[in-house]
Parts: sequence; C-alpha cells; structure tokens
Amino acid sequence: MAVDTVQTCIIHLIWNTFTLSAKKGWDAMKRAVKPIYTAPTVDTARAALDDLTEIWGKKYGAIIRLWESAWEEFTPFLSYDPEIRQVICSTNAIESLNARYRRAVRARGHFPSEQAALKCLYLVTRSLDPIGEGRARWTMRWKPALNAFAITFRDRWPNAESY
Repeated sequence: MAVDTVQTCIIHLIWNTFTLSAKKGWDAMKRAVKPIYTAPTVDTARAALDDLTEIWGKKYGAIIRLWESAWEEFTPFLSYDPEIRQVICSTNAIESLNARYRRAVRARGHFPSEQAALKCLYLVTRSLDPIGEGRARWTMRWKPALNAFAITFRDRWPNAESY
C-alpha cells in the first residue's frame, strides 16, 4: 500500500475520531486513541482498540464503527518504522501555516492593497522562525525519519552520493 494512501487513512481516522466526539472530551479521547496508532504490532493495536471500545463504546459508538470499518486499511500503517509513522501522523506544516495565514487575514478584515496583504503574510511567515534557526531544528528532527525512508524505500531513494 502506498504511503499517501496510508497517510490519508490514518489522518482521516484521527480527524473523524475528534469530529465525532465532544470537544470537552478530546484530551481523554486523545489518550485513548494514541495507543492504537502508536502500537508496535497489529495485536497491540487491536488490544488498544478493544480498550477504546470498552471505555468509549457506549458513548461514541460511531467512533468505534469508524475504526472497525477502516481496520484493514489502517493495519498496513503499523508495518512502517516508528520514525515514518511519526512523519505520517505529525501535524502537517503546510496546513498549520495556512491556518496562521487565515487567522491573520481574518483578524485584519481587509487590506488597502495587495502589497499590504503580502507584507502581512510575510510577517506571519517570519514570526514562525524569528531568529532563523528553524532549518537546523528541522534537520535534526528529520534525520531519523530520512534514514528510515531511505531504508524502507531504498528502491525509490536517491543514492547517497546525490545528496
């Protein structure tokens, strides 16, 4: 199964889990769902899903049905290295940036010119990394994942000499 298909499946599962639950219970739901998608094996994930069912099944039966119906598409995700799984499940940086852009634009209402709007978006972007150390932090966080990708997908990964 392709990584993008697995990513779509897991992100939709997690997103819809929170869509179907009350906001005041999100922290407890997060603690209950995380052992499923961080499980080292399918059996461990199944046990965590059984725990989720026991705790939340009566209140949120739709969530349990959601996980049960997507189980076959979800389980290939567990075959990836933990580093790859972390990348798949991590917050999408582009979505986060877009949310910040939308928030900044919404807070200002309108702009007198296109140049003013671009300046606003530039300042939002710069505020994410005000001292310019983001690249170093990004590189350090991604090294384990890059190594896992290189091993898992060696037939599609460029040779070490090319980077």
